[in-house]
Amino acid sequence: MILFTDFGPSGLYTGQMLAYLADRVPSVPVIDWLDDAPRQNPKAAAYLLAAYSAVFPAGSVFLAVVDPGVGSDRPPAAVSAGGKWFVGPANGLFEIIQRRTPDSAAHEITWRPGRLSRTFHGRDLFAPVAGSLAAGESVEMEQRPPDWARRPDWPDDLAEIVYIDSFGNAITGIRAGTIDGEIELTVKRRYVDHAETYSRVPPGEPFWYENSNGLVEIAVNRGSAAERFDLGIGSPVGLGG
Repeated sequence: MILFTDFGPSGLYTGQMLAYLADRVPSVPVIDWLDDAPRQNPKAAAYLLAAYSAVFPAGSVFLAVVDPGVGSDRPPAAVSAGGKWFVGPANGLFEIIQRRTPDSAAHEITWRPGRLSRTFHGRDLFAPVAGSLAAGESVEMEQRPPDWARRPDWPDDLAEIVYIDSFGNAITGIRAGTIDGEIELTVKRRYVDHAETYSRVPPGEPFWYENSNGLVEIAVNRGSAAERFDLGIGSPVGLGG
């Protein structure tokens, strides 16, 4: 099982989910994959999750929680796509995965635990469901139509920053294969040229490249693109001059 959350690297939340899973499904290995997904931003997180979950094998179960609407009427979902399960809120977090996976199917989770807190569905609802699926157990849920809880107004590729790593590299929601490989990007009114690797540009020089998961990433050789351009999640990226 794979955890994808915006809970952050410290605090109480991830540990509580891991403790539950260790008790409930001790035979299922759990990878605490990403705990700094775009905070309270299901839209940005959707593009990141779609790109990076692709490297995991069929049979994987993702416990994905970026859920600013927890406690509202947003439904809980379990999406099957490409032989994988994605469990979490039906708030657009799985939109891009569904859009890019022809065999995807969305299910509304109808099972409820005996105790369900209003603010921590990650522990009380999503973790038990993901644990059951990972253990090969059945879960009470109902398949919904293809347009259920979808976000058709979201673009196929998001021309914004969706993640900034510890080096200050800025990952966009744009698949590199969808744009001209020699195009100039514009970031904060500055042009950024393409280069294949860091070694192709001088130290201190910004550039963009196709990262190892196929997304357009903006970097500075031996520097921080986030600091150079004052970037954050949601910062726009222009395509071409």
